[in-house]
Amino acid sequence: MKPINTSVDLGELYGRIAPKLRRYLVANGCGEALADDIVQETFRRLVAVRDGLDDDPARLSGLVFTIARNYRTDLARKGRRVTFQPEITDEDAGSVGPAPMPSDAAYLRRRLLRAFAALPPLLREAYTLFQVMELPVAEIARRTNVTENLVKVRIYRAKEKLRPLLKDLL
Repeated sequence: MKPINTSVDLGELYGRIAPKLRRYLVANGCGEALADDIVQETFRRLVAVRDGLDDDPARLSGLVFTIARNYRTDLARKGRRVTFQPEITDEDAGSVGPAPMPSDAAYLRRRLLRAFAALPPLLREAYTLFQVMELPVAEIARRTNVTENLVKVRIYRAKEKLRPLLKDLL
């Protein structure tokens, strides 16, 4: 790995990648607070090794996502309570009111999060990397250490599982 180039600005990197990383984590079943914690810890760890960083933006992006995924796995292994489904909020817990309109952004977001939570983890990861992060299949295969064909199969299966869950929104 090449040493860090002084032109690499970790603040700029954070501003560019942190929102994508957070969306990726939430779409893969982390609660919003946990996703925020993982993003913060990821960049803390990145700063700790900043002298050994490569200045290639694609490699830095891959490193950030790898650190976050590994940290999330570490939390689960250490027995910390990791919620991979969105928690029920007060507004969802038995409140009586008009049915939400399908065009309501909060309603759509909850529906999507529930649908994503219903996917098996490997399908959810491949689908969110492809659809949410807009990564090419080859990059997803590289990051997840599987073949491109397997990535395509996982994306296809995720779509097939999501279709009946969200068919009323089409």
